[in-house]
Amino acid sequence: MSPQAVLLEPQASLPRALSCRDSLSLPFPRRACAFVLLAGLALALSGCERAEQAPARETPPPAVVAVKAEARTIEEEAKFVGRVVALNRVELRARVEGFLKERRFTEGQSVKVGDVLFVIEPDQYQSVVDQRQADVEKAKADYQNADAQLKRGQELLVQKNIAKAKVDELQAAASVAKASIAQAEAALKAAELDLGYTRIIAPVAGRIGLASLTVGNLVSPSSGVLATIVSRDPIYIQFPVTQRELLAARNQVKAKGGDIHKVAVRARLSDGQFYPHEGHLDFVDVTTDRGTDSVTLRAELPNPDGILVDGQYTSLVVSSGEPESAILIPQSAMQVDQQGVFVLVVDAESKARMRRIQTGPSKGANIVVTQGLAEGELVISEGIQKVKPGQAVKATPAPAVGGGAAS
Repeated sequence: MSPQAVLLEPQASLPRALSCRDSLSLPFPRRACAFVLLAGLALALSGCERAEQAPARETPPPAVVAVKAEARTIEEEAKFVGRVVALNRVELRARVEGFLKERRFTEGQSVKVGDVLFVIEPDQYQSVVDQRQADVEKAKADYQNADAQLKRGQELLVQKNIAKAKVDELQAAASVAKASIAQAEAALKAAELDLGYTRIIAPVAGRIGLASLTVGNLVSPSSGVLATIVSRDPIYIQFPVTQRELLAARNQVKAKGGDIHKVAVRARLSDGQFYPHEGHLDFVDVTTDRGTDSVTLRAELPNPDGILVDGQYTSLVVSSGEPESAILIPQSAMQVDQQGVFVLVVDAESKARMRRIQTGPSKGANIVVTQGLAEGELVISEGIQKVKPGQAVKATPAPAVGGGAAS
């Protein structure tokens, strides 16, 4: 019988398990089939033994970081950039021509109202005053003479010893003499004003800046600014606000029963620290900038130490009302889908639950939650990408939201 015929024969069931010795006594085709059967049986038995020996392992719950939602006192705030403006700013100029004789101040010092700051040589103006004074005396003497002649003429007219026309001439001369007195007095006053302008005084209190000219220089009204005085306490800060922001602030303050002119304003210095003195709004401009649709607001702040300097830029934080209590959570805890914003909270069974929330303004790395969360709930802030709603988690506590985040 050929090997092909042997392969096509129906296989009879073996009465017992084949051993290696039995398989070697079989013909080659039967021997190959026997080895395949033995190998498959050995693999099946080894797989069953491993399945029985290695029990199934459960996946541990993912580790996350959870933050407790706590209520903190916050203020509704808005940030702007403004410019410091002195309450009074005066540029000193010469009003008469002459040589500078004295400078009676030290640059940068504080001055009071009425302090003499510059003196222009007054001699020529004093001589003019003396001359005008003499003119006044002469005009008065001329008037006395003209008035006396008029009285004598009137007496003679009664006696009909003088013509009426002559009396009229005396009357006109007396009137001219009287007018000459007023003219001379006006010239004297002008001369005294010029003499007074030789002393340049401080019209306001404040600090005086650099002098542009030194003693001995010729000055005149065309010489420009000699020095500048700026007041420093109190001081203004002006900043632009859009009409939309102003309207929203008005409505918010009005809803709380407040006054927009009593809104608190704090300045932030260039080093990042808050200016120690708080101010309040005191003016809202009556016109709107047509290019930016903004209105200029002004705040008044105390400045006893002169920290704020006229002309400098500074950032402002405007508080629109009384502080309120609100819940803050890290912004990293928020997730967004097509239905809105949500967070994952850890329930009493240590399972993650989806919670829809509504948010308010951001406070640094945190955000205000207006609806959807209760105080004390644990919110997952780290590891949210590994968690699905309803899944058990291993929550690690994190520090609660500090009070500094609410300021």
